[in-house]
Amino acid sequence: MHRTILQPKDWAAPRGYVNGIAARGTVVSIAGQVGWNAQCRFETDDFVGQVRQALANVRAVLAEAGGGPEHIVRMTWYLTDRRDYLEAGKPLGAAWREFMTDTEGTVHYPAMTAVQVVALMEERAKIEIEATAVVPVPM
Repeated sequence: MHRTILQPKDWAAPRGYVNGIAARGTVVSIAGQVGWNAQCRFETDDFVGQVRQALANVRAVLAEAGGGPEHIVRMTWYLTDRRDYLEAGKPLGAAWREFMTDTEGTVHYPAMTAVQVVALMEERAKIEIEATAVVPVPM
């Protein structure tokens, strides 16, 4: 395994993320991805719909480096309205499982930060997700 979850013994377990990951391999930095399609067009103004597209975009960029969701070690989510995130509940969880599950069916959780911002550069964007992955070097 190229990564180790970092969890201090006396800390409560986080939900939906991990506190830290140590990994070895090729570092892949993925620029902030908003919820638009490959032609830079928004198909929805729905928060969860934009999250789904942004996660798909992260996966598409990572695939160019030969990686998958199991290689993502860190994510930062920039939200224009934290209520959208807090109220998304089950649909957000379903989107996460769809895009953060590997080919063996394991759902992955990176170290994560989510912050509310005043605005994003793309006016219709409700979410922007940037990620860092570490893809193992082939033997």
